[in-house]
Amino acid sequence: MAYEFDTPQKIAVLGGGPGGYEAAIAGAQLGAEVTLVERVGVGGSAVMTDVVPSKTLIATAEATNSIGEAADLGVQFFSRSDASHRPVRPEVAVNLRAVNQRLLRLARQQSEDLRGSLVRAGVRIVQGEGRLDGTNRIIVSTARGATGTDFDEITADTIVLAMGARPRVLDSAKPDGERILTWTQLYNMEATPEHLIVVGSGVTGAEFASAYTALGSKVTLISSRDQVLPGEDADAADLIEDVFKRNGMTVLSKSRAESVVSRGDSVVATLTDGRTVEGSHCLMAVGAVPNTAGIGLEEAGVQLTDSGHVRVNRVARTSVSNIYAAGDCSTSLPLASVASMQGRTAVYHAMGDAVNPTELRNVTSNIFTQPEIATVGWSQKDIEEGIAQGEIYKLPLASNPRAKMQNVKDGFVKLFARTGSGTVIGGVIVAPRASELIFSLAIAVEHRLTVDEVARAFTVYPSLSGSISDAARAMHIVK
Repeated sequence: MAYEFDTPQKIAVLGGGPGGYEAAIAGAQLGAEVTLVERVGVGGSAVMTDVVPSKTLIATAEATNSIGEAADLGVQFFSRSDASHRPVRPEVAVNLRAVNQRLLRLARQQSEDLRGSLVRAGVRIVQGEGRLDGTNRIIVSTARGATGTDFDEITADTIVLAMGARPRVLDSAKPDGERILTWTQLYNMEATPEHLIVVGSGVTGAEFASAYTALGSKVTLISSRDQVLPGEDADAADLIEDVFKRNGMTVLSKSRAESVVSRGDSVVATLTDGRTVEGSHCLMAVGAVPNTAGIGLEEAGVQLTDSGHVRVNRVARTSVSNIYAAGDCSTSLPLASVASMQGRTAVYHAMGDAVNPTELRNVTSNIFTQPEIATVGWSQKDIEEGIAQGEIYKLPLASNPRAKMQNVKDGFVKLFARTGSGTVIGGVIVAPRASELIFSLAIAVEHRLTVDEVARAFTVYPSLSGSISDAARAMHIVK
């Protein structure tokens, strides 16, 4: 139960992305007077230029793959104009202009839906650029027609920072929005790139490289590390890189782009070893920068890291007692789900409601390549390095009957269980829709279920989730 105040608490939220939105909704539900400041639209970059549009593009890529692989399932296409009535393998054409129009329309609709929810909850929304003026006030600059720039002053008992982040830009490869692009600029393209160079093999680079390969582009992925997706489960990364190469992608490992320049109708990436790669377009996927500079944080006493991220504790509180931070601008994991949880936690804590501090070890994450990679809990690397004590079991998805029916050849389920007790402490799933399958493991990790308890739960036969039960059963602890 939240504390009851003589007058409503005033909460100001700077940024309307997942963290800011959830903070605003939570504050309104608890009876606070909430004002949300957003620059581009409710939902922030996650909705307008990042998660929603990118995953919509990836959904189109998945549909494209399904059509191309239908023949393997016995589905044949015929041309009525062909007198021989012989089956043909269709050439899949992607209208990227239509795809981009659709995904941007969906992003706008999602933003409007979120805005409507805030308005109905009683949240005041101010559109403009916000900055702190001390620890209890936000100054918002708003462009209002021919009158130029006006300013709103918002005073608050509690401030939640949720400004998000933006793509990192390198001086040697500055995006021009036409040939050299960040991931926010991809949706202006009218046609599928003939040859897309992707610089950076982290999550963003891998996801877009996978998607545009499926959409029909020639793709060259430049990775500075030994393998794609550095930092992820090694078996999963190896599998994805093998799939990339089998699908025709060129992966340049241990290669670093020194510069990328536009030459009118093409781009040239020069590597540090002197090699060059020429393509039609280049996506720069070299990380993100938090939107924390020049908005009064340091002057207000809010501590930042060397990278510019806001330091927060497990309840999203900053070094200033009444200021909290959520999402990509903070030192927490850069995931929309984490941002949402932080936003709610911040407001609950500020208003004296019950709070469960965020346990990052229990956070699920997913990489939307084809197949997807979903993870939760401790990793195999943690176990091998002695940071966590656990047993490892890996079950290839090819042995699963539903996978055979669907012609799924690549993937696996990997479980990590505490040595002795058999408590599930983590797992990795590589499969179509791994983002949906990981939830059962997330529950197991969150509630400290044992492998025997997981194995006793019924799964549908046949189903991909059956592999989770099979893996757990294989790790049975003899009492």
